[in-house]
Amino acid sequence: MANHKKPVEAVGYMRTSSAANVGADKDSEKRQRAAIEGYAKANGYIVVEWFYDAAVKGADAVTSRPGFSAMLDRVASNGVRSIIIESPDRFARDLAVQLAGHDFLKGLGVQLIPATAPDFFLEDTPTAVLVRQVLGAIAQFEKSSLVAKLKAARDRKRAEVGKCGGRKSYAEARPEVVMLAKELSEQRMSYRQISAELATRGHLTAGGKPYVASAIQSMIKE
Repeated sequence: MANHKKPVEAVGYMRTSSAANVGADKDSEKRQRAAIEGYAKANGYIVVEWFYDAAVKGADAVTSRPGFSAMLDRVASNGVRSIIIESPDRFARDLAVQLAGHDFLKGLGVQLIPATAPDFFLEDTPTAVLVRQVLGAIAQFEKSSLVAKLKAARDRKRAEVGKCGGRKSYAEARPEVVMLAKELSEQRMSYRQISAELATRGHLTAGGKPYVASAIQSMIKE
């Protein structure tokens, strides 16, 4: 009995840059579809769904494209892990965008296959390696810049209001307790005595216990 291998499911992705080349009477979509179908048939794939970004520039980030975004949603839900395109430039004309998009998909466990050059994204040419290194350096720079900006913003806010983020101070969370603790302190009471007096008046921690001496000290210094 013949052993027929089940075709691997894939989705087809097409892109046309100019609106002038979009339409039933135009060649772009038909040509891309034919190339993708031809590759799929010859290499054991079956295209289960098609996605098309019409009038989308090749330099646009792949994640900003409506067709590509819809394809990602579909791939995430149906288990398909192969995307077939006509050629690398149909995915993106800019090499940096190509590699960034490919690496993004690779991180999701999805392989990108150009019908005209199936090994294109598998080859680590010197140019590809350089672009990936540059993209990595840019990503690290942007991350470092963001961290620096957030720190600067926190420092500015701390300078303005004396506090930024984190747990609320006793003065913010329990102003009446802080006021009473300061009044008792003026009566020459020790931290332990103040804690006991606060407890007597019903002022306890969130856990229902008297405040420790260090907490009383913090209240008085606020």
